[in-house]
Amino acid sequence: MSWQNPSALERQRILRETRTVAMVGASPNAARASNFVATYLLSSTDYEVWFVNPNATEILGRPVYPSLADCPGVPDLVDTFRRSEDLPGVLDEVLALGSGGDGVRTWWLQFGLWDEDLAAKAETAGLTVVMDRCLKVEHARFAGGLHLAGFDTGVISSRRRD
Repeated sequence: MSWQNPSALERQRILRETRTVAMVGASPNAARASNFVATYLLSSTDYEVWFVNPNATEILGRPVYPSLADCPGVPDLVDTFRRSEDLPGVLDEVLALGSGGDGVRTWWLQFGLWDEDLAAKAETAGLTVVMDRCLKVEHARFAGGLHLAGFDTGVISSRRRD
């Protein structure tokens, strides 16, 4: 049997218990998905959010750290916006911080990122892994802002208003 993401209830629990999020690959470019997610997390959650990017100094008026080790603490969740070939190095950085207990609890890979071998390595080290899911979409879904299918809950109809 191939690797599977945690269930919806488990993902909801992860997000409910998370207090700190480090965004690896966060971008100051407003056109990038990571910037959109960062804007959402800062405006719509109580998470303490840390941005990690060795090529930036500030994103959305907040400091950016060159590596996970430079963050002000150990995050509960590491949200990853990097190319697939960069994932082994990101996992090494995550594991260097420790896992479970006082370490990182969840390694979250954004849309399009999937590597079952790395997921197995991370889980063996004590991490929970979520792959090919957007943290913003999942949070909004569980906070009531999105339907389970990921769409806005507003009613869309072709019927004319009376």
